[in-house]
Amino acid sequence: MCLLLLAGCGSSTKSDPAPTPQALVSLQKVERGSTPEWITAYGSAAPAISGSETISVPQPGQVSRLAVTPGSTVHAGQVLAVFTTDPSSLNTYQQAVTTLSTAQKQRGTTAQLLTQQLATRDQLVQADKAVADAQTAVVALQRSGAGQSTRTLTAPFSGVVTNVTVAQGDRTQAGAPLATLARTGSIIATIGLDPAKASRVRVGQQARVARLNGGPSIPGRVIRMDGVLNPKTHLIDVDLSLPAGAVLPNEALKGDIAVGAVTGWIVPHSAVVTANGPTSIFQLVAGKAHLVKVNLVLAGDQVDVVEGPILPNKSLIVDGAYQVTDGEPVRWVAR
Repeated sequence: MCLLLLAGCGSSTKSDPAPTPQALVSLQKVERGSTPEWITAYGSAAPAISGSETISVPQPGQVSRLAVTPGSTVHAGQVLAVFTTDPSSLNTYQQAVTTLSTAQKQRGTTAQLLTQQLATRDQLVQADKAVADAQTAVVALQRSGAGQSTRTLTAPFSGVVTNVTVAQGDRTQAGAPLATLARTGSIIATIGLDPAKASRVRVGQQARVARLNGGPSIPGRVIRMDGVLNPKTHLIDVDLSLPAGAVLPNEALKGDIAVGAVTGWIVPHSAVVTANGPTSIFQLVAGKAHLVKVNLVLAGDQVDVVEGPILPNKSLIVDGAYQVTDGEPVRWVAR
């Protein structure tokens, strides 16, 4: 009986084997620092107020040929449309030319009569004025293109056609808009900002823009900010500068504005665990996962800022943080 008891006692005091680590995690050093605090809003790309021009003709007529469509990229001097001037405008120009010719002949006659003392100097002055007035009228009509039966409208600068308001064959009134052209490099992002956040935004602040369907961020800056609400969206419109050619007009965009900097422990977003309990991170201590409860100061797409009793000389568990528990042995690789 004693031998059996001793044998039983011996088996109970035998050391249990150490558990085999199951989870494979990646590690990186923990660092303190600062990162921008971003305010996010949504909008679209549009030409800057000073970066677009509407093409029109001062005379009535017909669009006999249309060479561009909305979205077309054009270079300076490229044909946009061919415009046939209305005959009534041509008739007005011919009448002005005839009036000038008549005034010039009348002036010559008056000058000749003056030499014969059959006209006065006042009459010559009046004849000179009639010539000057008629000449001014002809020059004004020439500058507006009234004397041309057909006009070729070209792009005044390189850019993108943002709007075409006519179709080929349309008859238009004098001064009617035909197309709008946005200058290359003048496309900006206009985003609608929540009024509650507007007080933190200033012209000149750093910004970034991204397409809603993904892709890399595009750097920019705040260049303008409205002081009143947009009556349609009830948001405050903010304009962000963009590099030339970065986006196309009317593209849907997300804009971020850096309104300040936040200081704390800078950790990858994937290292912060928010499920099944308080927000926490894991560090590697003696080959095991060590849970540290933290306060999430700022959450970002790539990195977060946290505060808490983090051990500065212990590595941070990044990939695999959601798979481990406190005190669990882990296998690791350097990140």
